[in-house]
Amino acid sequence: MSGCGCGNIEITNKEQKNVLVVLLAINAFMFVFEVSVGWYAQSTGLIADSFDMFADAVVYGIAIYAIGKSIQEKSRAALLSGWFQCALAIFIITDVARRVFVGSEPVSVLMLVVGIIALIANISCLVLINKHKDGEVHMRASWIFSKNDVIANIGVIFGGVLVWLFGSRWPDLIVGSLIALIILNGARCIIIEANKELDNSKYM
Repeated sequence: MSGCGCGNIEITNKEQKNVLVVLLAINAFMFVFEVSVGWYAQSTGLIADSFDMFADAVVYGIAIYAIGKSIQEKSRAALLSGWFQCALAIFIITDVARRVFVGSEPVSVLMLVVGIIALIANISCLVLINKHKDGEVHMRASWIFSKNDVIANIGVIFGGVLVWLFGSRWPDLIVGSLIALIILNGARCIIIEANKELDNSKYM
């Protein structure tokens, strides 16, 4: 059985798991840190980004479960990740709407500092997962969500600058809304890919 390629599969699976475990740990820590500061700073952008971190941690957990499973199982795992991200985006949009009517006073300095820390964390995640961006569907899902995190972090930093410059809460609310749209788009992409994989697997 030495020529069956089983050894390469085991190495690949182990490598995927190691990467995903690190990504899960980083995102879980950043969720707790960012949501705490975001709530204190009354920043929709930070709270939205923190829940994006939480969703990504769940996505990485699902991806870890999918390692070594069949193509169908990996596709279903990616599909579940996509729908979970959709639910998160709806939650963020609801929070933005609530803050439009209730009001908020975001702290621009905290938005900037935490946004930069989160950006560094997510760039590290993107570097780790980049090797697998053209891999199996559950790994592509992880890469798409990591890439979207970096975009969201840049948005939070930009929003913090605008809040500081204009002394207005609206840039923060706009950033929160844009993060929700970015999450929705990433979810849409992976749901489409996962469904294609499921359809193709029926004929294999």
